[in-house]
Amino acid sequence: MAPRKGQEIFSATLALLAEKGYEGLTVEGVAERSGVNKTTIYRWWPSKAALLAAALAESEVLALDPPDTGSLRGDLESLVAQIAALLTRPPAADVAVAALGAAVHHPELAEVARRFFADRLAGEKRVFERAGRRGELVDGADPMLVMDLLAGAVWLRTVFRGLPLGEDFAAEAVRAVLDGTARRPAEPA
Repeated sequence: MAPRKGQEIFSATLALLAEKGYEGLTVEGVAERSGVNKTTIYRWWPSKAALLAAALAESEVLALDPPDTGSLRGDLESLVAQIAALLTRPPAADVAVAALGAAVHHPELAEVARRFFADRLAGEKRVFERAGRRGELVDGADPMLVMDLLAGAVWLRTVFRGLPLGEDFAAEAVRAVLDGTARRPAEPA
């Protein structure tokens, strides 16, 4: 299949997913919107789930760009801001929420969604490797846990609570994770 035609199919797939959810996403609808015969789509992707998996993997709609600001704090703030943008700005927000919602209700998509989002967050590894070389990490720091806490905060605030993120949310979230929030008992003299 020509790369341009493939991108048109993927764009149509994600647009329909965002507009109608997984239940409303049909191969027929993708074919109509992309101007491709549905038999052509089925030749390349045997099911709606396979088509969605390919569209998610090939699309830049939900891309994260691992930053290199020169500090762990700066890199994490940039990543949190990117995740926040993905979950608050259409069409990425609609695609992300619909894809994860579909994964909850359709087991054939659960593994696809898990791999997709794991791949999108894989850039975190470089951020933490650089931070380790700069001496910014304590021994035994768990990069995945740090990213889960930060990305989870964005998801919870925007998707589940439906609250807006303030301009300083990324900095506040990173500060809470890196510096903690509890007072430390006074050390004995």
